Amino acid sequence: MPARDFIVAIELGSSKVTGIAGKKNLDGSIQVLAVVKEDSSSFIRKGIVYNIDKTAQCLTNIVKKLTNTLKTEISHVYVGVGGQSIRSVKNEIIKDLPTDTIVKQEMVNELMDANRNMTYPDQEILDAATQEYKVDSQYQQDPVGIQCSRLTGNFLNILWRKLFYKNLNKCFDQAGIAIAEMYLAPLALADSVLTDAERRSGCALVDLGADTTTVSVYYKNILRHLAVIPLGGSNITKDIASLQMEESEAEKMKLKYASAYTDNNDIDNTLMLPIDAERSVESRKFIDIVEARLEEIIANVWYQVPNEYADKLLGGIILTGGGSNMKNIEKAFRNHTHVEKIRTAKFVLNSIHANTPDINNHNGMMNTVLGLLAKGDMNCAGNEISENGDLFGPKSPSTTTADIHNKPRTANEIKSGIVITEAEKLKAQEEAERKAQEDAERKAKEEAERKAKEEAERKANAGMKKTLSKFRTFVNKFLTEEE
Repeated sequence: MPARDFIVAIELGSSKVTGIAGKKNLDGSIQVLAVVKEDSSSFIRKGIVYNIDKTAQCLTNIVKKLTNTLKTEISHVYVGVGGQSIRSVKNEIIKDLPTDTIVKQEMVNELMDANRNMTYPDQEILDAATQEYKVDSQYQQDPVGIQCSRLTGNFLNILWRKLFYKNLNKCFDQAGIAIAEMYLAPLALADSVLTDAERRSGCALVDLGADTTTVSVYYKNILRHLAVIPLGGSNITKDIASLQMEESEAEKMKLKYASAYTDNNDIDNTLMLPIDAERSVESRKFIDIVEARLEEIIANVWYQVPNEYADKLLGGIILTGGGSNMKNIEKAFRNHTHVEKIRTAKFVLNSIHANTPDINNHNGMMNTVLGLLAKGDMNCAGNEISENGDLFGPKSPSTTTADIHNKPRTANEIKSGIVITEAEKLKAQEEAERKAQEDAERKAKEEAERKAKEEAERKANAGMKKTLSKFRTFVNKFLTEEE
């Protein structure tokens, strides 16, 4: 029976593109209806689209396979944004007010809009996380209603290279797939695997992917830092491949023998690990190769934790992603970060029902796309498809991303983690230009009216002066004649 109510989410990863469809139940749980994966190693590197045509074709294949499984057209999808070069920068916006002004929501909105309109060379603002507001000299989470003469907004802007942002949007446009909403993937992941206590007391979420490792630092329920490190599990695989083997064989060896930490007393110096039928490598050498690269990844992760929060991570470090499945990974992180409280998030906190091993394996590799699925709130179902592939009834006109986002939102209307699509940004730019033109025309009209009024007043004054002058002349002449 065709599905009539479902959400579709797509994650573009370095090793694979994953599409998932699921139905939200009344009890808050999610029933996974279909999962599709396509290899992406030839056109996505470190989470970034490098070949638009191949990526667009892959997205088309993903949607087509999901459509065939669901027996229903897909009208739009939810998309996760991530990858190399994503980073966070702090920004401060100050607004001076008349003495003893009471802060209104409109003033706060102006600060948020001003921050969103900041420009960075070659960078696009994906999201802006409010840190806190400074009301005169006092810090507040909500400044509305407080009296002050200076209001300061402290923001954490998430940046990505404009080229990467444009390429991602272009891929979906080229594939003819409408975007219901784009989400910053690390934030969607955090919402799905972190507990309220962890985010409140301070924690670092580490997503160990194939080509990248993403670090998100939270404190007092607020995102304080975000960075993507261009190192991941594939770097370990490539190091193993330096033993003169194919990467596919190196990956198998990594999955079978690799350990993030091995006590020196447990290393058997006589043990040889088989590479192929004729060759083998010493166990100690293999261990050294794996641990050396892993130590580099952990060192880079810990470097990304700001010093001001390094001793405030009472919620500890939470590991997730495919790399978190490596044996003794928690022990390795404890040794190098000296943080004792470490857990591995093998699965999301949401209640998920599925019949596919990809979901039920609980290995952390599906957490991000499940987090994206949980974010969806618009029905993605289109028309039903018959058994022979024909649509029942007339084909509905295709929806575009521009159709969905035809009304630009203000900064106050944009929820945390949402990335504005290029279509909405262009619409907002058009609206701003239209408003600017209308303002210019209004000001020009007001100026013309002002000048016309001044000219009329000048003429009226001139006429009055002329009349007075004639009157004076008449009076003077009359007086002279009387004398």
